[in-house]
Amino acid sequence: MNGVINPSRLAERLTELWSPRVIAELDDNFVKVAKVRGEFPWHEHEHEDELFLVLAGRLRIEYEKSAVTLGPGELHVVPKGTRHRTVAEEECRIMLIERKSTQHSGREISDRTRSIADQLRPIAPP
Repeated sequence: MNGVINPSRLAERLTELWSPRVIAELDDNFVKVAKVRGEFPWHEHEHEDELFLVLAGRLRIEYEKSAVTLGPGELHVVPKGTRHRTVAEEECRIMLIERKSTQHSGREISDRTRSIADQLRPIAPP
């Protein structure tokens, strides 16, 4: 993918919650956008850090003994091997940067788990 990409506009077009879509590739990383609301199951990524950037709304990233809350334009990196979950009380649009090997929900499988193939599906046109 080459050219100008507007992550906020692409995230606005998403219709499914908790279904990230790849919008760009950077070396061995995917840049993704997602629309979220509610809670994502507790999980960890054993070998990969995970970067969250809030495009719109508020996102809370919970750890076992602490939490951080992000607003628009704020980012946070979850260190590899750290158990966490994300929570959005209202609809929130996010951008993520993850290694291509990162499994959506780590080793935890739930109804919100999406395969890499699913995340590579194109975003519907406006």
